Amino acid sequence: MSRDLFAENKKIADANNVLLKKHGVTAVDIMGSIGSGKTLLIERMIEKVIGKKRVGVIVGDVTGDDDYNRIRQHHVPVVNINTGKECHLDAHLIEHALEELDLENIDILFVENIGNLVCPADFALGCDRRGVVISVTEGEDMVRKHPLIFQIADFVVINKVDLARYMDVDINHITQDLNRIAPQRYFLTDARHDQGVDELVQWLIWENE
Repeated sequence: MSRDLFAENKKIADANNVLLKKHGVTAVDIMGSIGSGKTLLIERMIEKVIGKKRVGVIVGDVTGDDDYNRIRQHHVPVVNINTGKECHLDAHLIEHALEELDLENIDILFVENIGNLVCPADFALGCDRRGVVISVTEGEDMVRKHPLIFQIADFVVINKVDLARYMDVDINHITQDLNRIAPQRYFLTDARHDQGVDELVQWLIWENE
């Protein structure tokens, strides 16, 4: 049963990717724990590319519309998905969300996944890139505890680096784990104070055009 589920999800994800490419949309799946700073990071990236790129956002939450309302304040098209009991977005949910967006008028699509480091790893959505956002407030062992999601990601963001000294966290320990377990491109950010986001945007959007 699970094999059929994953196979069907991949089929729909591939179709989503074809649709996005047809319209010239670059889509980025942003995964990470609750409280890691995914929404604020997306907001910062919107601020940096607005006027240069046409941005759309899909926001996933188990329930509620708090993040959706935050994104709406940036005056970009946004779709809210509530999954109920499900701990991840899947390709079928994205398929329907794409129907609500005018893809002809979007260049960059950010997809904020449900907040955890387990379930989203198994369900591709059809995005061009998948990234994981973690925060130093989650401790030094997040990569060791949840290796799969980092291994399937294209990039990792270590956020809230300004709080490392207060949390008694050595960022070097996190990056060493990444280099050993999942040697992907990583970025150190303090999204609240807009530190390190320029480098992420430069790599994610401009260098990969």
